[in-house]
This record gives sequence, structure tokens and C-alpha cells, in this order.
Amino acid sequence: MEAGAGILSGRYETAERLGTGGMSNVYKATDRILERTVAVKILAEHLSDDERFVARFRREALAVAKLIHPNIVQVYDTGVDEDRHYIVMEYVEGRSGAQILQRHGPVEPEIAAEIGIQSCAGLDYAHRRGIIHRDVKPGNLMIVGGPVGGGEMTVKLTDFGIARAIEQTRITQVGSVVGTAAYLAPEQVRGEEATPATDVYALGVVLYQFLTGRLPYEGSSLAELAVRQQNEKPLPPDTYNSEVPETLGAAVLRALEGDPGRRYASADELSAGLRLGMEGGDVTLPLDSGTAATNVLGGDTAATRHMGRDTAQTEYRPAQSQTRRPAPRHAPPPAPAAAAPRASKPPRRGLFSRFARFVLAAVALVLVAAAVATAVIVSTDKAAGVKVSKVAGDTVDKVVEEVKELVRDNTE
Repeated sequence: MEAGAGILSGRYETAERLGTGGMSNVYKATDRILERTVAVKILAEHLSDDERFVARFRREALAVAKLIHPNIVQVYDTGVDEDRHYIVMEYVEGRSGAQILQRHGPVEPEIAAEIGIQSCAGLDYAHRRGIIHRDVKPGNLMIVGGPVGGGEMTVKLTDFGIARAIEQTRITQVGSVVGTAAYLAPEQVRGEEATPATDVYALGVVLYQFLTGRLPYEGSSLAELAVRQQNEKPLPPDTYNSEVPETLGAAVLRALEGDPGRRYASADELSAGLRLGMEGGDVTLPLDSGTAATNVLGGDTAATRHMGRDTAQTEYRPAQSQTRRPAPRHAPPPAPAAAAPRASKPPRRGLFSRFARFVLAAVALVLVAAAVATAVIVSTDKAAGVKVSKVAGDTVDKVVEEVKELVRDNTE
């Protein structure tokens, strides 16, 4: 058994190491005053002299300490002892999702759905308080009990190590890429800001793993991953595991939509989709009114404006190659003879005009693809320590706006 890090602030007596990462080490410890077992995260020594990392570490403690929820590992205390910055957290005696996947492989669909629903509860609570996790992955889900541990299952989100309060000063600027690459939403790969929808995407990747034992996209580099996300659609989970209900798989695929506007806009919506999918319901239809799509992050914020305030109520239509629409249990009643009136179409403009618009649209797609590739290169360079003069998000937005203006000028 590995020795601990000694006694911190004369109160926390550390024992064996529970985990390690590039930023910190986590130890099991005893709180001498309250006489309880806790977990202590200590900032890595080589980072303790870096003011940027110290500020980021302390910001984690201040932000997460405000989150008190049964599906989030609670932070109790924080401090400094002889230049060792530490956070004291709730000790969870369970297994991480990564350990379960490594030792047992895919889990039963009902268990995967329950893991997702409980994770959504913790994420939704954090999102409503202005905090994005930004690093949702199997290793950051602690699972207590259940089929593996026995008894009632409880899922707890842990390690908000790179989460940040939205209203606070940003430590990680737009244009940098933070998080584990396989779980990054396409907009994060492009260097855009994280939103609740980016956590939804990451949890969708986790659920896909729990259902199939594999990732929806695999790549040896961030650039390869970005290319696959742009050009491929993940196969339905029942392709790899026939026990997965088609409707549950469709809910997970909706969480994996590359376009945030077609994805579940909030963790609360994903939870509702998972429940509906387990019941065999059609998750391609609009969700019931009253969901939290525009309520997270204080209502009308950038996180909801960019995808439209009525996103949750618009119909979701997955690509045919992506999901198969489940057959209704009962024959639907005949449709009324009179169809709803459609918006009138603009007059036809002639062959040349249509051809010109087609060419311009093709040029637009090429330019946008080039902008995305540039953004990925910029993000990758920043992660490797190369300085750049413009952030990826700004570059993409500028090119897209110029393309849109060009198309408008030549089609009006």
C-alpha cells in the first residue's frame, strides 16, 4: 500500500493514493476533527508554482463547493499547507465507470439508462447554477452499488477539475481545447465555448460505451477525430448489442448529434429522452412542453440563444442511416383530407439562377470545411504550446458570416 502525503493543516491524515492525473493526486484520508473518511486532492508539485494552475485549482474548489446534490461528489474544504494546495471531498466507496467498462464490458440497457438518468440529474443541477462540467467521461462517474457492487445504485459525478463558473473570469480562453478528446463535442473541437449541450454530447458518448463497449468515433488524434465527426454518423447501438432497445439507442444518438441545435439542449431533456426510449416511445418527436431547454443558465443566455429558444419544441428528424424509426404499436387514425397549408414557394428563377446558387452553396461548404480544419489545427497547436494570434471560434464565425453574405448577395 502506497504511503500518503502526510498530515495536511494538522487535520487531514492521508493514507493510500486513490488516483492520479496530470493536474493532481487524490488520497484517502481521515478528518481528525470530524472523525470521518474523506478524499483529498492535492495539486501536483510541478504545478504549485504556476499561478495560472493554482488559480484554476482554487476556482474548482470555490465553484464545486456550492454544488450540494446526491449525484455530485461534495466538496467539504480547501486549503494550503506548505505550498501544497488541496481540496477535501466526499469519499465515495465505489467503482468508476471506466473500471466497470474495463472489467465487465457493456452493461444491461436498463442499467446504462439509469446511469444516464442519474448523471443527468447532477449535470442539470450544476448547469442551472452556471457550471459546466466540461470533462464528462466514464472515469469521472463514480458508481456505488448496483449489479456490480450490490444494493441500490447511486451515480455521482466527480472531478469538476476543469469546470468553471460561467459568470466568473475565464481561466481557459475560447479557442483552447479542454477535456478528453473522445468525449469532446464538435463545437469544442472547433474551440467554441462549452455549454450544457456539450456536457450532453459527452454523456452521450459515455452511454454509447456502456451500451456497446466501444466509442461512437475513434481516432488516433484530435484532427482525425474531428474529421470523423464531420463526415460519419455513429451506427445505432443495437448494431453491436441486439439487447439495446432501438428507441433507447435513438435517444443516445440524439445526444450525439454534431449540430447542437439538433441535440438535446439540456441534461433534463436527455433524461426525459432516456426514459421515453426505455418505454419504447418515439424520441424523434418533440418533447413535452415545460422542459428545461431554455431554463438552464438563467434563461436567455448565450447557451440558449445560439440554438434558438424553441429548440426543445422542434421536431427531431435523424438521418435514415443513423436510426430506424420504430413502428407504432397501433395503427394510427387516417389523416384528414385537408393538409395543413404550406408556406408559398418563391417563383422559379430559371436554370442559370439555380445553377449559380448551387455553385455558391458548394463553395460555401468548401469554405466552412476549410474553416473547421483550420480551427482544429489551431486548437491542436494551442494544446501543444504553439502561440496563435486568433482563436479558433472567431476564425470559424468570421468565415461563415462572409460566406453567408456572399450567398445572399448573389441570390437576391
